[in-house]
Amino acid sequence: MKKLLKALISINRGSLTFYCTLLVVLSFLIGIPLLDLIELKTYDLRFVSRGPVAPSSPVVLAVIDEKSLDQEGRWPWPRSKIAALVNRLQSYGAKVIGFDIGFLEPDENTHLQFLDELEQKIKELGLKDRNLTQFLQETRKSADNDLAFATAIKDSAAPVVLGYFFHMDARELNYKIDQERINQELKELSTSRYSIIVHEDDESARFPPFIEAYAPEGNLPMLAEAAGSSGYFNMFPDADGVVRWIPLVIRCGPQRDIFPPLSIRSCWHYLDQPMLMVKVAPYGVEGVQLGKRFIPTDETGRMLINYLGPPKTFPHYSICDILRDRIPPERFRDKIVLVGATAVGLYDLRATPFSSVYPGLEIHATVIDNILGGNFLHKPKWVGILDLLFIVLLTLLAGIFIPRMGALTGLLFALGLFLLYMITARWLFVKVGVWVNAVYPLLGLVLTYVSLTVYRYFREEKEKKRIKGAFSHYVSTSVVNEILKHPEQLKLGGDKKELTVLFSDIRGFTNISEGLSPEELVHLLNEYLTVMTDIVFKHEGTLDKYMGDAIMAIYGAPFKQEDHAARACLSALEMMEALKLLNKKWMGEGKPPLDIGIGINTGMMMVGNMGSEQLFDYTVMGDAVNLGSRLESANKSYRTNILISESTYEEVREEFVCMEVDSVRVKGKNLPVKIYQLLGHRKVPEQRSQAMSYFQEGLRLYKERRWQEAIDNFNLVKELDGDLQVAGLYIQRCRDLIANPPPPDWDGVFTMTTK
Repeated sequence: MKKLLKALISINRGSLTFYCTLLVVLSFLIGIPLLDLIELKTYDLRFVSRGPVAPSSPVVLAVIDEKSLDQEGRWPWPRSKIAALVNRLQSYGAKVIGFDIGFLEPDENTHLQFLDELEQKIKELGLKDRNLTQFLQETRKSADNDLAFATAIKDSAAPVVLGYFFHMDARELNYKIDQERINQELKELSTSRYSIIVHEDDESARFPPFIEAYAPEGNLPMLAEAAGSSGYFNMFPDADGVVRWIPLVIRCGPQRDIFPPLSIRSCWHYLDQPMLMVKVAPYGVEGVQLGKRFIPTDETGRMLINYLGPPKTFPHYSICDILRDRIPPERFRDKIVLVGATAVGLYDLRATPFSSVYPGLEIHATVIDNILGGNFLHKPKWVGILDLLFIVLLTLLAGIFIPRMGALTGLLFALGLFLLYMITARWLFVKVGVWVNAVYPLLGLVLTYVSLTVYRYFREEKEKKRIKGAFSHYVSTSVVNEILKHPEQLKLGGDKKELTVLFSDIRGFTNISEGLSPEELVHLLNEYLTVMTDIVFKHEGTLDKYMGDAIMAIYGAPFKQEDHAARACLSALEMMEALKLLNKKWMGEGKPPLDIGIGINTGMMMVGNMGSEQLFDYTVMGDAVNLGSRLESANKSYRTNILISESTYEEVREEFVCMEVDSVRVKGKNLPVKIYQLLGHRKVPEQRSQAMSYFQEGLRLYKERRWQEAIDNFNLVKELDGDLQVAGLYIQRCRDLIANPPPPDWDGVFTMTTK
């Protein structure tokens, strides 16, 4: 790690910018899956930020929705019902009818089964009657739903485009399709293939980069022949499951024929069958020419879908309402009517940039709208060069200007560039219809900014260490750090602030030291001070000074802390817990245990650099500091470990468990203050809580001169919790007051006569 830091410091800023640019460019050219996935999400966000757009083409949807399923019965419906739908739509004046539904299997029904059985029985009986035979044939025609549907398609004034799909891989199937069947399916689809393919050169003719399919799954031959026009409805989601592209070209079969989707065939009929061809350039598919309209694609023949909005951006009409003539005919006149399912139970739902539940039928409608309205999104090959230029431009701008700026100015500059590029990418998307990469250029900017910031940090840290090493021989480390962060504070004097001060001291340390050798004493004291100081630092307190075995710490300075009183209380409680562990260890080593007292006070204090011009220290001064010191000393009298002042208690009363132990007058002050014993954080055991209640009741009785009743409560405290030794102090006080009653103006306040 140290070698890495030295290497970082040794290079200059220009080299650092170059390496960042090179790294991002290589990542862009190679492609990082995670970053590419994030880029897809930024693409979706551009749609969301743009907002919905009204359709510009005459596309409406006849949908199999929940309402239709409720009224017409569960899917699949008899083909006769679909035939009735075609008849109704063409009578309404629809220009084109497209089906986002595959009619792959015969429509089996009980009437046909009965007729088959009846014909078989007549043959077995040897009955020959021309009238009977004619009756059976006519009955079969009326019962054959597929025939009714085929007839409706053939007789429709509006061209009907049937949908089918391709199996893209043999592994998709759980059965094997023989080549003869594949050839037959392709033959039935031959009237719907692209008949014209224009290659710019021989290379593109030999190796056209079309999407390859394994086998088609077409409609019933009777239906396919009646329609004469079909288009596939395959969709291929991206890695995150969102559909952003639609393939306009798929190749299949030994003849290497290429086929259009349902949307292209519907537009072709709507535009009265203009010239339809695929243009192939040396780098791949260039696009599809549909009459005067050119549809741009990527090199594999996929078109970016320019989504208009959330579901139901296009008009939806329930098929049950169409069949029951509930919708005005003019809503379908001269329109492309796409028929398909939107009901959740039929599973034709996709994820799009606008919604994770989006009807596949409406995606086809969107593609048709893009084609007829010429509202395309582009991501041609040359956009990759533009992306590279943006990467280089952003990293260079960051590398040139950020080193010349301060930390805040540099951050604002980087944020400004970041936002400017996001706005530019969105503008190109919304206004020009070009998808430029957002992630890699912004990654280059962020990486350059972070690298330069880290570089500056380590350069400055190196300089700080040099200053720190020089000054640490003369002043405390805390002051050196303050000087390094705020050099303007390198002056005598201070500020008046509300802070919390903590004092801790070892009880009877003089007696303990007499039983230890100097070496043992130093080791014991160092171990104790190290643990206690670590706790102060853990809660971001400032170690003011050591005074022999005593510790003085400040909370709330030099850095402002809104919860400085709570931090001091947490430190005190953890100090007591840590001391228990140390005592257990020391007693195992044959060393004496220690006991400490801690005093905490919150109030206004002078804080700053105090001393002479040559040598000063960062410390606090004032009456509030003195009170904290006196509370630490008072622990011995009250037989407690942690005492806090009334002002501290008011700051932490909602978070810590405290028990009022007395009201005292500090020497030199007239107004009494309450002092509290700090017992825990948030809660204490039930038995202790009960003992605290008895103590508070005893304290109330004590102040009301009902000393015998108070003694009874304090005795209950001792029985419940022997650690609350302050109860013993009050028992003795009550007995003394019973023996020597105080004057009438006695207010129960104890006067502290020592500092």
